[in-house]
Amino acid sequence: MTPADDRRDGASSRHPAAEPIGSAEPSAAEPSAAEVIGTALGGAARRAGLSSETDESAQRIVWRAMGGWRGIIESVLPSLAFVVLFTLQPEPLLLSLGVSVGIACVLTIIRIAQKSPPAAAFGGLVAVAAAAGLALWTGRGADNFVPGLITNALYGTVMVVAALAGWSIIGLAVGFLMGEGTAWRGDRRKRRAFFWLGLAWGALFLLRLSVQLPLYLTDQVTLLGTLKLVMGLPLFAPMVAVTWLVVRALYRRAD
Repeated sequence: MTPADDRRDGASSRHPAAEPIGSAEPSAAEPSAAEVIGTALGGAARRAGLSSETDESAQRIVWRAMGGWRGIIESVLPSLAFVVLFTLQPEPLLLSLGVSVGIACVLTIIRIAQKSPPAAAFGGLVAVAAAAGLALWTGRGADNFVPGLITNALYGTVMVVAALAGWSIIGLAVGFLMGEGTAWRGDRRKRRAFFWLGLAWGALFLLRLSVQLPLYLTDQVTLLGTLKLVMGLPLFAPMVAVTWLVVRALYRRAD
């Protein structure tokens, strides 16, 4: 056999078609969409102060989820300032919108100066600025609340649809927070609890939308802003408390 024949034989023996299909090492499985969403939600819950290793009371959990006094001020003060100033002096619209955005900027700067996590304040600043920009562009004070209406519509719809499809958003968040991923779907008790929690959260967002949308369409800015504040943290806090109590009941620690 010639050297050329040896080379041909060696090349044919190394041809990919000659190797068994399953000989290569399997690559890591790609995470499913549910796993990606659940991991993100679990991480958000941990950042909000909800931990699978805490024995804190529901009251403290709710307080931490809202961000304490700072979180309450950052979420309420810009909207409150807009409502009060717009009610007292609707024109020029720039005044009430400018003060609202200015307060959000000051709160963000304070967070940065104190070297505390600015993510929440930045998120609030972006939301306030975007809403104010839309209102200035259209010249309608009511349009300052359009982003909130869109958020309620999206969150409410997604929560309800996911729960009805058997993939409760609450279940995904809690599952990855507690370290069991999507295994809760195999537990009838947990699946039912997360189904109703998902519907309850979805109903909260859709309730806000159903009450506030008619006020927006009829341009009742003061009442719309007031109800937005009333239906914000005062409804959010009890829902967090109920959710946490249900989760604690589902995941009682062994003695």
